[in-house]
Amino acid sequence: MTSRLLSLAAAALTTLLLASCGDSGLAILPKSAIRGAGGFFTPTERFPTAAPSAKAVAAAAAKPKDRHNMPVYAFSDRTRIVRTTAYTCSEDDHIVYGNSNATGTPLRYTNRVRSAAADWSFYPVGTVFRISGLPYLYVVDDYGSALAGNATVDIYEPTKNLMNVWGSRKVEMTVVQWGSFNRSAEILSKRTSYGHCRKMLANIIRQRPDLGRLAKL
Repeated sequence: MTSRLLSLAAAALTTLLLASCGDSGLAILPKSAIRGAGGFFTPTERFPTAAPSAKAVAAAAAKPKDRHNMPVYAFSDRTRIVRTTAYTCSEDDHIVYGNSNATGTPLRYTNRVRSAAADWSFYPVGTVFRISGLPYLYVVDDYGSALAGNATVDIYEPTKNLMNVWGSRKVEMTVVQWGSFNRSAEILSKRTSYGHCRKMLANIIRQRPDLGRLAKL
C-alpha cells in the first residue's frame, strides 16, 4: 500500500512539474524526495540552503547597505550575502511570456542548471552563481520590474507552490562567472519603452560609458 501511494505521489508531482510551464528540461524528482504521511511530497525539504558563513557575515558587516538593509558589494566581491525571492512563469506579471526568459530562450529548471532574474546592471545577463547548500548552478537570464535598482536575486521555480516554499531568503552566494554588460545593454536598448529597462540600461552606461552608443535614453 505504501509503495502504491509513493508511486501515485511521484506521478502526481511529475505531472505538476511538466504541465506548469513546459518541460524546459525539468529533472523529475526521485522517490527519495517524497516524504510525509501517506507518501505526500513535503516541499520544505527541497531547498536546504546553508546559513551564511561567519567569514561572509563578517565581510558584510563593513559594507554599505541598500534599501533592503543588505550589503552593497563591489564586482570584485564574488562571495556575498544576498536577499533572494522566487517567481514562477504562471504569475500574472510573467504569464504573457510563458516559459521564456528575457533573452527569449526557455527558462531552465534541471538538476544541474536553473534560471534566475536580477537587475542586469548588478548581475549582467549570463552571470553564473551558486547558492551555499544547493548543488545547482544558477544563470541570470531574466529580469523583473521589481528588481530594477536593487541587488535582490529572483530564483525561478516551475510552480507557485515551490515559489512559495522558497519565499524570501538571505543566502550566501558565490559568483562563478560574470555575465556580459555588452549583451545586457544590447538587449535593453531595444526595450527602452519600459521604465525598468531604461533604469537598468542607464546604470549600465554609468558604469560602462563606452556602451552609451547603444542607447537612446
